[in-house]
Order: sequence, then C-alpha cells, then structure tokens
Amino acid sequence: VDSVSNFYFSTQSNKMNEVMKTLTVVSVFFMPLTFIVGVYGMNFDNMPELHWQYGYFFVIGFMILLLIGMVVYFKRKKWF
Repeated sequence: VDSVSNFYFSTQSNKMNEVMKTLTVVSVFFMPLTFIVGVYGMNFDNMPELHWQYGYFFVIGFMILLLIGMVVYFKRKKWF
C-alpha cells in the first residue's frame, strides 16, 4: 500500500511540474511584451519613433518578431 501511494504522489508531482513549466513559459512570453507596452504607455514626447509615420507599425512588428523568436527558441529547447 505504501509503494502504491508513493507512486500516486510521484505521478501527481510530475503532472504538476509539467503544468508549472508550461505556465512559466507562457509568462516568459508576456514579460517582454508587457515591458514594451508599459514604456510606450507612458507619455514621453522625446521618443523618436513616436513622431515617425511608421513608428506604431515598427513597434508592433518588433513585438511580433520577439514573440515568434521566443516561441522558436523554446520549441528548439523542447520546453513545450
């Protein structure tokens, strides 16, 4: 009975570790995006890309490329 309960708890622990790893990877995806949005959400006037015609598209494109780069990196590391 003791070995069966140890096996059950070990299996539950492994499942929880997989869920925690997935949640960590997802939070890592959103951390740099949140930082970029936070900087651009402030009312600074001396950011050169704010006065550029394509500045908005440049920042959105950079954020998309950053997200794609992180997904590719984590896929290569087989983290998810």
